[in-house]
Amino acid sequence: MPQKTAPPHAGAAPERRPEDPPGPLKAPNAYTLLPWLLLGMGAVSNIVHGETPNPWVGILGLFVFDSLYVTLVFRAFDERTREAASTRWCLAALGATTCALALAYGGNWLLFFPLWGLATGAVVRGRALGPVMLAVTGLAGAVTGRQDGWDALGIVYGTLLSGMVTAAILALAETVRTLRETRQELARTAVDQERLRFSRDLHDLLGHTLSVIVVKSEAARRIAPRDMDAALAQIGDIESIGRQALTEIREAVTGYREASLAAELDRARGALTAAGIEPVVRQSGPPLPPQEAALLGWVVREAVTNAIRHSGAARCEIELRSSAERVRLVITDDGNGVGSAPPGSGLTGLAERLAAAGGTLEGGPAAGRGFRVAAELPVEAGGHATEE
Repeated sequence: MPQKTAPPHAGAAPERRPEDPPGPLKAPNAYTLLPWLLLGMGAVSNIVHGETPNPWVGILGLFVFDSLYVTLVFRAFDERTREAASTRWCLAALGATTCALALAYGGNWLLFFPLWGLATGAVVRGRALGPVMLAVTGLAGAVTGRQDGWDALGIVYGTLLSGMVTAAILALAETVRTLRETRQELARTAVDQERLRFSRDLHDLLGHTLSVIVVKSEAARRIAPRDMDAALAQIGDIESIGRQALTEIREAVTGYREASLAAELDRARGALTAAGIEPVVRQSGPPLPPQEAALLGWVVREAVTNAIRHSGAARCEIELRSSAERVRLVITDDGNGVGSAPPGSGLTGLAERLAAAGGTLEGGPAAGRGFRVAAELPVEAGGHATEE
């Protein structure tokens, strides 16, 4: 019989599963370096037990050392204060205090050298760290060797190790923080790009479809009184276009929408004819690869939609010429010379798309009368692909 477990109460934290990723590690800060001051407890013990000559001098030295150390570790985690000249002077003063106490008392007071090395590793970054740490370690070796001889090797090693390890840990923490900030920025950029893609696709899809629906609805209204069968045929087309639009919008939402050039040319013929505009389509050259065909399909859709909406044209020519290296699409109408919507419309977005693929898109009044849209793209290496 399976064993029943009691459900967790409302205030209980969710149980972490083994496959769940661990939470973010807490970055080191100034407070993580303060406990190392406990290395100076031996010196404090000497003062308390009366083992230190001139104890008031020792107490003053401890106060100065601790004050300088705390100041340095807090300055080390702010780039502006870390690079300041006053911080360098504080580090030098800490070294002078360390040497003075070590020369005056020796013994436990020599443990302040590793603390000086730790502060140096926290403050000094980059290429200057190596020479500075060698100088600090050399000075520690000279002073401690004078006091304890060869027994001071442990202090020298601890001084070098504390400085280099501290610098490595802090550099790694800064790198991790930079990577996290970069990842967040990349995520925000990806979201912005996806929003832009969706807004462009939605504009291109709905603009064309609604224009065709309006044209066919007007045609159905005009011919209904004298030819009901023809009006019903137009209404049937409207229903078919609406269903197709729903499918395309779903594809755009999921990111799989691609404008087929062949399909867009067929739709352009039908839409122009329904709007009373004579379509003329000319094609030459080999079939295009899918990426170029998709981009030019969007251009056909947008240019034809704008011609139906704004041009008042009687004729619209679509000419497509492709070669092994480049493809050129030109769409020209004989309307009133207004072929695009205001700035920020679909043509602007399409120009950005083509520019990203190494192509160009130009739109403006045609020679004599009408409006002209010209798109040109390089054909990707690898040959042409037959478009279905």
